[in-house]
Amino acid sequence: MTTVLTPASPLTAADRCDRCGAQAYLRVVLLSGGELLFCAHHGRKFEPELKKIAAEIQDETERLTTVPNTPSEEER
Repeated sequence: MTTVLTPASPLTAADRCDRCGAQAYLRVVLLSGGELLFCAHHGRKFEPELKKIAAEIQDETERLTTVPNTPSEEER
């Protein structure tokens, strides 16, 4: 998916997919105005169509595979 990093605020757990209600990881800013939010699954599913109508795509799906830092035994 083509990604455009914008100064838009990061997506949060409160942002939900417009298709299924799961946590959103993609924000699509439409050429006609407005925006759509999608989970990673629906973002991939609708990718070809979204590219045709998107002015910008904010893709945060890398957060799904990022392992958070956990404190070591010494830091606890």
